[in-house]
Amino acid sequence: MSDTTDDRPEDNRPTSDAAAQGAVPASHETTPAADATPVAPAAESTPAAPPVPTRSPADAAAAWPPPAQAPAAGQAPTASQPVAPHQPTTAHYGTPQNPAPHAHGYASAPSGATTPAGQAFGPAATGTYGTHPTLTLPESEVAKPRKKSSGTKIAALLIAAALVGGGAGLGGTYAGLALWGGSNGATASGPTAITVNDPSDVNATAAVAAKVVPSVVTISATAGTSGGTGSGVILSDDGYVLTNTHVVTLDGQSGNTTLSVTTSDGRVYAAKLVGTDPTYDLAVIKLENASNLTPIEWADSSKLNVGDNTIAVGAPLGLANTVTTGIVSALNRSIEVASSAAPSDSSDSSEGSQGGQGSGESPFFFDFGQGQQSTQATQTIKIAVIQTDAAINPGNSGGALVDDEGKLIGINVAIASAGSSSSSSGQSGNIGVGFSIPSDIAKRVSQEIIDNGSATHGLLGASVQDAASIQGATTTGAYVAEVTAGGAAQAGGLQKGDVITEFNGIPVTSSVDLTAQVRALAAGSEATVTYLRGGKQATAQVTLGSMPAS
Repeated sequence: MSDTTDDRPEDNRPTSDAAAQGAVPASHETTPAADATPVAPAAESTPAAPPVPTRSPADAAAAWPPPAQAPAAGQAPTASQPVAPHQPTTAHYGTPQNPAPHAHGYASAPSGATTPAGQAFGPAATGTYGTHPTLTLPESEVAKPRKKSSGTKIAALLIAAALVGGGAGLGGTYAGLALWGGSNGATASGPTAITVNDPSDVNATAAVAAKVVPSVVTISATAGTSGGTGSGVILSDDGYVLTNTHVVTLDGQSGNTTLSVTTSDGRVYAAKLVGTDPTYDLAVIKLENASNLTPIEWADSSKLNVGDNTIAVGAPLGLANTVTTGIVSALNRSIEVASSAAPSDSSDSSEGSQGGQGSGESPFFFDFGQGQQSTQATQTIKIAVIQTDAAINPGNSGGALVDDEGKLIGINVAIASAGSSSSSSGQSGNIGVGFSIPSDIAKRVSQEIIDNGSATHGLLGASVQDAASIQGATTTGAYVAEVTAGGAAQAGGLQKGDVITEFNGIPVTSSVDLTAQVRALAAGSEATVTYLRGGKQATAQVTLGSMPAS
């Protein structure tokens, strides 16, 4: 290799051009100066011999000093960084691609050069002279994109379970050790709520269960020789628990039951009844001397979609900490359930057949655990529910229905039966049709019970029937059979013969739909009613009255 600039691999410009631009260090220029005396040509014209190296490549490399620091853009050079008279400008050569060429193994200027480091021998400019060789890294060293997965969500749920719930069942160490490659999982003291035998293969359901199970309790209610079990959801760390009225009253048989509550980690508490809401079959109890419990996290049930994942947690048949999965099968469903605790008020109820189900018989009933459903129920309640195919069995009543983030979307309340619903002999297990009270309704009702001991419900002030059952009907809906004087319906302009097809934007296909939606709102709520009159659609704004307390 020649020890001249023109033969160095860093500069692949023609010699004459490089010299003309002043890119070659002054100490190695071979072009004669402008005032130099011309040298006479040789007597004979012979081919020029190739240049002979005056020293070895190793000696040449050793002669180069460490790289000098180039001045920053716009900064005047210092005394130790002189500028050559023919120094190229940025405008002439373009902007250098790398301000620190020595970082890539390229040489700096020699000690005798007048061109600052990073110009003649630095990275190539963006002009017409090309670029420096590019070093290709081995493929194994190139960072590869990660595949998208649910691992982040699972990890977050497990960590939340460990931090909030003390890692009940999984152990506080599990989320921080076993999941991240630790060799040993921790064993939680007391009964194990969630068992994980293979920490390297934890799915989303296990992660949600780890978060939710500490917030769900098993409730035992007894009155004399009668008794039953159900589930409940913890609302506060000091022991407020939400469940069903039929769980704590044995379906209205007793208003003074003895309540015992067992948490997921095996603690047992006595509990007192705070208040019930028979209209929507909800109740709140308070555990005695409780502290440091794990409250459930609420979700917005109005944002659910059909097909969303669901997980039911409760104690079917007294089997605590049972977890089942499914999807949201239907929204804005309304069901009618026989209840001995139901209020006797019949306003806003249908006349004659009940919701088109014939002779008052309904395929829906409360999912009693280890007790028996009363055969004396003569009243029914009409409630708006979430339908799910997550397995809900007798004893799941009052338990949690949660989304894939472990947030509460509903309180499990009833199941459908393929047999008779009028007696306990017809009670069956899961057939893929279960129902939960939406969290938005449950949250409002439970807070009112805690604050006031009871909850309020809207009253439309009209008696309605299924529109499809009326002779000459052309559409489904709630047919207004009678308007109560001074009621909300009359004040809003509704009349006998109107067919209500929507309530606050929710489709109404039967009298049960309308009653359930009206009852879901608090007394005094504003609502928009869409109806048909004489084949023309219209809307009315109503301010709901208050359903009398039972």
